[in-house]
Formats: sequence, structure tokens, C-alpha cells
Amino acid sequence: MTTSAADNVIALYREHADAFEKLRGTQLVERVWLEAFLDLLPGSAPEVLDLGCGTGIPIGRHLIERGCRLTGVDASDALLARARASFPGHDWIEADMRSLPPLRPFQGLIAWHSFFHLRPEDQRPMFKTFERLAAPGAALMFTSGTHLGEAIGQFEGQPLYHGSLDSAEYRELLRGAGFKVIRHVQADRTCGGANIWLAQRHA
Repeated sequence: MTTSAADNVIALYREHADAFEKLRGTQLVERVWLEAFLDLLPGSAPEVLDLGCGTGIPIGRHLIERGCRLTGVDASDALLARARASFPGHDWIEADMRSLPPLRPFQGLIAWHSFFHLRPEDQRPMFKTFERLAAPGAALMFTSGTHLGEAIGQFEGQPLYHGSLDSAEYRELLRGAGFKVIRHVQADRTCGGANIWLAQRHA
């Protein structure tokens, strides 16, 4: 039986951790967005959940350096091993974001270049997960596509799946989960062309 590209995403990141780490690099092109995210976090020493954290570099490192207590989730044990070695004082959980273990609410949730690897039908229920895991006033930031559908990229010579909802549906799902959109930019040229959502849970 042939595995679909959507079902093979986790296996790709498990098999090619070295290639991903090299490709991702350490340059923090997301700095402006991360600062906006940090500005929304309620309280001091906020707890942040990073869904699809990879090695923890550079995004997790930046959040930690800014005083956050980080819980990173990734389905690739090989990537998590690097995160644990670099930041042993924080929590690193091997899990699929669609089936998380019991977790407490967080002051911040981030799913940067990870959430968009889910099928559209798997993305929709994630907004209830965001609602459950977001403390009052929590910030949520994620990247997405712009139109309902699927796209296939390439990673190490193999198909890499991306899924998306329509932007209007993302807005409605955020509203239904109790989040207000603070900023949304499509194809941000200052951030690698990413489509970015920054929202905040109602206090």
C-alpha cells in the first residue's frame, strides 16, 4: 500500500532530521512577528506551547531568551533529541499535535510552519484544541495557506504535503474558539513569504 504524502509528513521529519536542521538554519527571520507575539503574552515568565517545535532553534531559543517557559511538541524524536540537548531546563514532548497528551493551559501557543502540514479536515478541530489550551488573554500565532486545498512541495526528493483552509474560514474558526485576530498578513515578504496569523484569546 502506498503511503499518501499527507500521511508521510512525520516519517519525513523523523528520517531527515539532519537535513531539516541544516535547511532551517539559525537565522531568525520571524523576529518581528515573535516580538509582536511576546508583547501579547499575559503575565511574567509566560508559559508557551510550541507545536511542531523541531530542534528548538531558532524560534524556541528566542522565546526562552525572552523569559518564556517552553513546552515543545514534535512528532520527530530525532529533532526533539536536539531540543532536549540544547535546552534541558524546558519540556519536550514527542506527540502528534492532533492527539496531544493532557496539558495545562498556556499563555502562548505557536504553530509555525507545522500546522499547515495537516489536512484541511484535521486543521478544523485543532481550533478547539487551541481554545482548550489557551489561558485567558493567551496569544496564538500560526502560519497557513490562503485558499482551501492542498499543495505538494519537496523535501529530500520526496513529496511534502501542505494543506489549507480559506482565509475566511480561519477567521471564523478563530472567532468561534474565542480568539480575536490581531494581525494577519499574506505572503509577508519580510518573513520568507509566509502567511501569518496572530490572534489573542478573550480575557
